[in-house]
Amino acid sequence: MDRPYDIVLFGASGFTGALTAAYLAAAAPPGTRWALAGRDPAKLERLGLDVPILRADATDRPALADLAARTRVLATTVGPYVTHGEPLVAACAEAGTHYLDLTGEPEFVDRTYLRHHDLAARTGAKLVHACGFDSIPWDLGVLHTVGLLPENVPLTVSGFLRVNGRPSGGTLSTVLTIAGRPRQAAEAAAQRRAAEPRPKGRRISSRAGGVRYVGGWALPMPTLDPMIVGRSARLLDRYGPDFTYRQHFAVRTLPRALAVAAGAGALAVAAALPPARDLLRARLRPGQGPSPEQRAKSWFRVTFLGEGGGERVITEVAGGDPGYDETAKMLGESALCLAFDDLPERAGQLTTASAMGQALIDRLVRAGISFTTRG
Repeated sequence: MDRPYDIVLFGASGFTGALTAAYLAAAAPPGTRWALAGRDPAKLERLGLDVPILRADATDRPALADLAARTRVLATTVGPYVTHGEPLVAACAEAGTHYLDLTGEPEFVDRTYLRHHDLAARTGAKLVHACGFDSIPWDLGVLHTVGLLPENVPLTVSGFLRVNGRPSGGTLSTVLTIAGRPRQAAEAAAQRRAAEPRPKGRRISSRAGGVRYVGGWALPMPTLDPMIVGRSARLLDRYGPDFTYRQHFAVRTLPRALAVAAGAGALAVAAALPPARDLLRARLRPGQGPSPEQRAKSWFRVTFLGEGGGERVITEVAGGDPGYDETAKMLGESALCLAFDDLPERAGQLTTASAMGQALIDRLVRAGISFTTRG
């Protein structure tokens, strides 16, 4: 409480950042001391919110250090994070400030662990990545499912996504950045595997699933989410002595499955070719995104099948527009959770499940995202 702000939102002039700022303005309890920050105060003022405006550029390390020292929680929407994010993480780790982002970039998460986890653990900073659709439904959905299964037995959980939504320019830029850096991502992952202690006496396996037919087609989903779920399982003994997680994208028909696979392959090829990558970026620039009418028609459902100790449960996490309205809600509630809730005394690089867990699930349920048990 010796700092002037409870929460600072960095990058609120972008598409998702503006939605997050609007959400905080509506959801933050009376007396919350929060502010907006970015490199262009005029853009932030145009949001029309009655909160302080702070100036800081993502490349200005002294300004970021000052920003981190003035708040208890700092949430950022400025990506791609692998190119813009590390100076802010470094500032938060140094200042003991809790840090939140919306990254979907495995390379960035691995490099943050290698460079800043130890310092954050010493200063008490919680560094929590992927606090939006990447990867809250998966991370907290698996936590919810595991909590319904027996303790101290091998557990298996599979996740299946059905979704209807549209991308923004910022999301497209991030996807192209990830797809265009496979070598760098592999190097960071290998360095982390060599440096990170493994849980003693426990086995964790978490990755994209294979092709399956389960009343519809389940396709591999090679996103950040399984990596985050695996980190939670390493940090939390409740996941049992032998934990396996597989993640899938679910479609109903074979033609749709083939179209999804072909589209993903084409995007990967385009991302590897600079002219094609630039052409895709030009079609949907950062700051652009779906209209309110389009977002109102969007939705997501993630179904989890959990098994262990002779028991089987089916759970579901569901909500509205995944990439923007619900992502803004998830990031906003994560910031409020870190600022005001009674949480575990962990620090360093964490996940939403290990840093906030049930407290954040309860917040999201109150905010309209459902966590249900089907059987």
